[in-house]
Amino acid sequence: MSNLAATSRVLEETQAKAKTLLEALPYIQEFSGKRVVVKVGGEVADDTETAAVFTRDLVLLKLVGLEVVLCHGGGPQISRLMGELGHEPEFVDGLRVTDAETMRLTSMVLLGDVNRTLVGHVNAHGPHAVGLSGVDGRLFLCGPKDEKLGFVGEISAVDPRPVTRLLEDGYMPVVASVGMDGEGNTYNINADTAAGALAGALEAEKLIVLTNVEGLYEDFGDADSLVSEIDLAGLREMYEGGSLHTGMLPKVASILDALDGGVAAAHILDGRVEHAVLLEIFTPEGIGTKVSGRGTL
Repeated sequence: MSNLAATSRVLEETQAKAKTLLEALPYIQEFSGKRVVVKVGGEVADDTETAAVFTRDLVLLKLVGLEVVLCHGGGPQISRLMGELGHEPEFVDGLRVTDAETMRLTSMVLLGDVNRTLVGHVNAHGPHAVGLSGVDGRLFLCGPKDEKLGFVGEISAVDPRPVTRLLEDGYMPVVASVGMDGEGNTYNINADTAAGALAGALEAEKLIVLTNVEGLYEDFGDADSLVSEIDLAGLREMYEGGSLHTGMLPKVASILDALDGGVAAAHILDGRVEHAVLLEIFTPEGIGTKVSGRGTL
Protein backbone atom coordinates (compact mmCIF):
# COMPACT_ATOMS: atom_id res chain seq x y z
CA MET A 1 0.00 0.00 0.00
CA SER A 2 1.35 3.44 -0.95
CA ASN A 3 1.87 6.16 1.64
CA LEU A 4 -0.94 8.17 0.02
CA ALA A 5 -3.38 5.24 0.28
CA ALA A 6 -2.40 4.56 3.90
CA THR A 7 -2.87 8.24 4.76
CA SER A 8 -6.26 8.24 3.06
CA ARG A 9 -7.38 5.16 5.00
CA VAL A 10 -6.28 6.68 8.32
CA LEU A 11 -8.18 9.87 7.46
CA GLU A 12 -11.34 7.91 6.67
CA GLU A 13 -11.10 5.99 9.95
CA THR A 14 -10.56 9.23 11.87
CA GLN A 15 -13.52 10.88 10.15
CA ALA A 16 -15.69 7.87 11.07
CA LYS A 17 -14.72 8.33 14.72
CA ALA A 18 -15.57 12.02 14.51
CA LYS A 19 -18.96 11.14 12.99
CA THR A 20 -19.66 8.76 15.86
CA LEU A 21 -18.90 11.52 18.37
CA LEU A 22 -21.20 13.94 16.55
CA GLU A 23 -24.01 11.37 16.51
CA ALA A 24 -23.67 11.08 20.28
CA LEU A 25 -23.83 14.86 20.78
CA PRO A 26 -27.65 15.20 21.00
CA TYR A 27 -27.75 12.52 23.70
CA ILE A 28 -24.90 14.13 25.61
CA GLN A 29 -26.79 17.42 25.52
CA GLU A 30 -30.04 15.75 26.58
CA PHE A 31 -28.63 13.91 29.57
CA SER A 32 -25.88 16.25 30.75
CA GLY A 33 -26.60 17.17 34.35
CA LYS A 34 -29.07 14.30 34.77
CA ARG A 35 -28.65 11.54 37.34
CA VAL A 36 -28.20 7.93 36.24
CA VAL A 37 -28.11 4.98 38.64
CA VAL A 38 -26.34 1.89 37.29
CA LYS A 39 -26.73 -1.46 39.02
CA VAL A 40 -24.17 -4.19 38.46
CA GLY A 41 -23.62 -7.61 39.99
CA GLY A 42 -20.44 -8.96 41.47
CA GLU A 43 -19.61 -10.83 38.25
CA VAL A 44 -18.22 -7.64 36.74
CA ALA A 45 -15.74 -7.11 39.57
CA ASP A 46 -14.65 -10.75 39.24
CA ASP A 47 -13.20 -10.14 35.77
CA THR A 48 -10.43 -7.54 35.71
CA GLU A 49 -10.74 -6.73 32.01
CA THR A 50 -14.53 -6.46 32.11
CA ALA A 51 -14.39 -4.26 35.21
CA ALA A 52 -11.80 -1.99 33.59
CA VAL A 53 -13.87 -1.49 30.42
CA PHE A 54 -17.15 -1.05 32.29
CA THR A 55 -15.82 1.50 34.77
CA ARG A 56 -14.04 3.42 32.01
CA ASP A 57 -17.41 3.78 30.30
CA LEU A 58 -18.87 5.20 33.51
CA VAL A 59 -16.01 7.68 33.75
CA LEU A 60 -16.81 8.81 30.21
CA LEU A 61 -20.44 9.37 31.20
CA LYS A 62 -19.30 11.45 34.14
CA LEU A 63 -16.84 13.50 32.09
CA VAL A 64 -19.53 14.46 29.54
CA GLY A 65 -21.76 15.76 32.32
CA LEU A 66 -23.93 12.92 33.62
CA GLU A 67 -24.17 12.40 37.39
CA VAL A 68 -23.45 8.69 37.71
CA VAL A 69 -24.18 6.52 40.76
CA LEU A 70 -23.01 2.89 40.73
CA CYS A 71 -24.82 0.40 42.98
CA HIS A 72 -23.43 -3.12 43.25
CA GLY A 73 -23.85 -6.53 44.81
CA GLY A 74 -21.34 -9.33 45.20
CA GLY A 75 -23.19 -12.64 45.20
CA PRO A 76 -20.50 -14.78 43.52
CA GLN A 77 -17.77 -13.48 45.82
CA ILE A 78 -19.89 -14.05 48.95
CA SER A 79 -20.70 -17.63 47.95
CA ARG A 80 -17.07 -18.31 47.11
CA LEU A 81 -15.81 -17.03 50.47
CA MET A 82 -18.49 -19.00 52.31
CA GLY A 83 -17.39 -22.17 50.48
CA GLU A 84 -13.74 -21.56 51.30
CA LEU A 85 -14.68 -21.31 54.99
CA GLY A 86 -16.88 -24.40 54.91
CA HIS A 87 -20.27 -22.64 54.91
CA GLU A 88 -22.94 -23.87 52.49
CA PRO A 89 -24.93 -20.97 50.95
CA GLU A 90 -28.70 -21.32 51.35
CA PHE A 91 -31.30 -19.46 49.31
CA VAL A 92 -35.05 -18.97 49.69
CA ASP A 93 -36.91 -17.47 46.71
CA GLY A 94 -33.61 -16.25 45.32
CA LEU A 95 -32.55 -14.48 48.53
CA ARG A 96 -29.54 -15.57 50.56
CA VAL A 97 -30.35 -16.81 54.06
CA THR A 98 -28.13 -14.56 56.15
CA ASP A 99 -27.29 -15.45 59.73
CA ALA A 100 -24.89 -13.34 61.81
CA GLU A 101 -21.77 -15.06 60.46
CA THR A 102 -22.98 -14.82 56.87
CA MET A 103 -23.71 -11.11 57.41
CA ARG A 104 -20.16 -10.63 58.67
CA LEU A 105 -18.76 -12.34 55.58
CA THR A 106 -21.12 -10.37 53.34
CA SER A 107 -19.87 -7.09 54.76
CA MET A 108 -16.27 -8.23 54.32
CA VAL A 109 -16.86 -9.06 50.67
CA LEU A 110 -19.02 -6.11 49.66
CA LEU A 111 -17.10 -3.40 51.50
CA GLY A 112 -13.61 -4.84 51.62
CA ASP A 113 -13.42 -6.49 48.20
CA VAL A 114 -16.03 -5.63 45.57
CA ASN A 115 -16.53 -1.98 46.49
CA ARG A 116 -12.80 -1.28 46.69
CA THR A 117 -12.20 -3.09 43.41
CA LEU A 118 -14.78 -1.05 41.50
CA VAL A 119 -13.69 2.22 43.11
CA GLY A 120 -10.10 1.40 42.23
CA HIS A 121 -10.94 0.78 38.57
CA VAL A 122 -12.82 4.09 38.34
CA ASN A 123 -10.05 6.00 40.08
CA ALA A 124 -7.45 4.59 37.72
CA HIS A 125 -8.70 7.40 35.46
CA GLY A 126 -8.53 10.14 38.08
CA PRO A 127 -10.07 10.95 41.48
CA HIS A 128 -13.63 10.33 40.36
CA ALA A 129 -15.18 7.78 42.76
CA VAL A 130 -15.88 7.40 46.47
CA GLY A 131 -17.10 4.11 47.94
CA LEU A 132 -19.82 3.85 50.56
CA SER A 133 -22.61 1.56 51.70
CA GLY A 134 -26.17 1.97 52.87
CA VAL A 135 -24.86 2.14 56.44
CA ASP A 136 -23.02 5.41 55.75
CA GLY A 137 -25.21 8.31 56.79
CA ARG A 138 -28.04 5.79 57.26
CA LEU A 139 -28.49 5.85 53.49
CA PHE A 140 -30.57 2.66 53.65
CA LEU A 141 -32.62 2.27 56.80
CA CYS A 142 -34.16 -1.17 56.94
CA GLY A 143 -35.57 -3.99 59.01
CA PRO A 144 -35.77 -7.76 58.56
CA LYS A 145 -37.56 -8.82 55.39
CA ASP A 146 -38.54 -12.21 56.78
CA GLU A 147 -37.47 -13.94 59.99
CA LYS A 148 -36.55 -17.13 58.11
CA LEU A 149 -34.05 -15.13 56.04
CA GLY A 150 -32.18 -13.68 59.02
CA PHE A 151 -30.31 -10.46 58.29
CA VAL A 152 -31.84 -9.84 54.87
CA GLY A 153 -33.10 -6.28 54.83
CA GLU A 154 -36.32 -4.68 53.65
CA ILE A 155 -35.69 -0.98 52.99
CA SER A 156 -38.01 1.27 54.98
CA ALA A 157 -36.41 4.64 54.21
CA VAL A 158 -33.72 6.10 51.96
CA ASP A 159 -31.79 9.23 52.92
CA PRO A 160 -30.00 10.19 49.70
CA ARG A 161 -27.96 13.04 51.23
CA PRO A 162 -24.68 11.08 51.48
CA VAL A 163 -24.96 10.38 47.75
CA THR A 164 -26.19 13.81 46.66
CA ARG A 165 -23.39 15.55 48.54
CA LEU A 166 -20.80 13.40 46.80
CA LEU A 167 -22.43 14.20 43.46
CA GLU A 168 -22.41 17.91 44.27
CA ASP A 169 -18.70 17.67 45.04
CA GLY A 170 -18.06 16.06 41.65
CA TYR A 171 -17.64 12.43 42.72
CA MET A 172 -19.18 9.20 41.49
CA PRO A 173 -20.68 7.36 44.49
CA VAL A 174 -20.13 3.60 44.41
CA VAL A 175 -22.71 2.08 46.76
CA ALA A 176 -22.56 -1.39 48.33
CA SER A 177 -25.97 -2.92 49.03
CA VAL A 178 -25.76 -3.13 52.82
CA GLY A 179 -28.19 -1.33 55.14
CA MET A 180 -28.87 -0.89 58.83
CA ASP A 181 -31.71 -0.71 61.32
CA GLY A 182 -32.24 1.88 64.03
CA GLU A 183 -30.21 -0.15 66.51
CA GLY A 184 -27.11 -0.36 64.32
CA ASN A 185 -27.57 -3.93 63.06
CA THR A 186 -26.42 -4.42 59.48
CA TYR A 187 -28.48 -6.17 56.80
CA ASN A 188 -27.82 -7.71 53.42
CA ILE A 189 -30.00 -5.97 50.82
CA ASN A 190 -30.70 -7.31 47.34
CA ALA A 191 -28.67 -5.04 45.04
CA ASP A 192 -31.51 -4.67 42.52
CA THR A 193 -33.81 -3.54 45.32
CA ALA A 194 -31.21 -1.10 46.63
CA ALA A 195 -30.61 0.41 43.20
CA GLY A 196 -34.31 0.91 42.50
CA ALA A 197 -34.95 2.53 45.88
CA LEU A 198 -31.92 4.78 45.48
CA ALA A 199 -32.88 5.83 41.95
CA GLY A 200 -36.32 6.86 43.15
CA ALA A 201 -34.96 8.80 46.12
CA LEU A 202 -32.48 10.61 43.85
CA GLU A 203 -35.19 11.39 41.26
CA ALA A 204 -32.83 9.93 38.69
CA GLU A 205 -33.43 10.24 34.98
CA LYS A 206 -32.49 6.61 34.37
CA LEU A 207 -32.04 3.34 36.20
CA ILE A 208 -29.83 0.93 34.28
CA VAL A 209 -29.80 -2.70 35.41
CA LEU A 210 -27.06 -4.91 33.96
CA THR A 211 -27.75 -8.63 33.85
CA ASN A 212 -26.57 -11.75 32.02
CA VAL A 213 -29.41 -11.98 29.49
CA GLU A 214 -30.28 -9.83 26.48
CA GLY A 215 -33.22 -8.13 28.20
CA LEU A 216 -36.78 -8.86 29.25
CA TYR A 217 -38.58 -11.74 27.55
CA GLU A 218 -42.32 -12.35 27.35
CA ASP A 219 -41.45 -16.05 27.19
CA PHE A 220 -38.01 -16.75 28.65
CA GLY A 221 -36.06 -19.00 26.31
CA ASP A 222 -37.87 -17.77 23.19
CA ALA A 223 -35.46 -15.36 21.50
CA ASP A 224 -38.27 -13.90 19.41
CA SER A 225 -40.15 -12.75 22.52
CA LEU A 226 -37.51 -10.19 23.58
CA VAL A 227 -39.25 -6.95 24.59
CA SER A 228 -37.50 -3.86 23.21
CA GLU A 229 -39.78 -1.24 24.78
CA ILE A 230 -42.61 -1.34 27.28
CA ASP A 231 -44.33 1.19 29.51
CA LEU A 232 -44.87 1.09 33.24
CA ALA A 233 -48.40 -0.29 33.00
CA GLY A 234 -47.32 -3.07 30.66
CA LEU A 235 -44.43 -4.08 32.88
CA ARG A 236 -46.67 -4.14 35.95
CA GLU A 237 -49.09 -6.39 34.09
CA MET A 238 -46.29 -8.81 33.25
CA TYR A 239 -45.05 -8.78 36.84
CA GLU A 240 -48.43 -9.34 38.42
CA GLY A 241 -49.45 -11.87 35.77
CA GLY A 242 -46.75 -14.33 36.80
CA SER A 243 -45.21 -14.66 33.34
CA LEU A 244 -41.70 -13.53 34.27
CA HIS A 245 -38.74 -15.81 34.81
CA THR A 246 -37.86 -16.14 38.51
CA GLY A 247 -34.44 -14.52 38.11
CA MET A 248 -36.01 -11.41 36.59
CA LEU A 249 -38.52 -10.83 39.40
CA PRO A 250 -36.30 -8.76 41.76
CA LYS A 251 -35.02 -6.68 38.83
CA VAL A 252 -38.52 -5.91 37.60
CA ALA A 253 -39.70 -5.18 41.14
CA SER A 254 -36.85 -2.69 41.55
CA ILE A 255 -37.74 -1.02 38.25
CA LEU A 256 -41.40 -0.71 39.24
CA ASP A 257 -40.30 0.84 42.53
CA ALA A 258 -38.02 3.31 40.75
CA LEU A 259 -40.58 4.35 38.14
CA ASP A 260 -43.28 4.70 40.78
CA GLY A 261 -40.82 7.00 42.56
CA GLY A 262 -40.56 9.28 39.52
CA VAL A 263 -37.62 7.87 37.55
CA ALA A 264 -38.19 8.65 33.87
CA ALA A 265 -36.96 5.39 32.36
CA ALA A 266 -35.27 2.11 33.22
CA HIS A 267 -33.19 -0.20 31.08
CA ILE A 268 -32.41 -3.90 31.38
CA LEU A 269 -29.16 -4.53 29.53
CA ASP A 270 -26.91 -7.47 28.80
CA GLY A 271 -23.80 -6.67 30.80
CA ARG A 272 -21.83 -9.18 28.72
CA VAL A 273 -22.03 -6.77 25.76
CA GLU A 274 -19.00 -4.49 25.72
CA HIS A 275 -19.94 -0.82 26.17
CA ALA A 276 -23.58 -1.77 26.80
CA VAL A 277 -24.28 1.37 28.85
CA LEU A 278 -22.82 3.69 26.21
CA LEU A 279 -24.77 1.96 23.44
CA GLU A 280 -28.01 2.40 25.35
CA ILE A 281 -27.55 6.05 26.25
CA PHE A 282 -25.74 7.44 23.22
CA THR A 283 -27.29 5.64 20.24
CA PRO A 284 -30.83 5.86 18.81
CA GLU A 285 -31.14 2.08 18.52
CA GLY A 286 -30.12 1.23 22.08
CA ILE A 287 -29.96 -2.36 23.27
CA GLY A 288 -31.85 -4.53 25.71
CA THR A 289 -35.24 -3.49 27.11
CA LYS A 290 -36.37 0.06 27.82
CA VAL A 291 -39.16 0.63 30.35
CA SER A 292 -40.66 4.09 30.21
CA GLY A 293 -42.33 5.83 33.10
CA ARG A 294 -44.46 8.95 33.08
CA GLY A 295 -46.86 7.32 30.63
CA THR A 296 -44.86 7.49 27.40
CA LEU A 297 -42.35 5.48 25.39
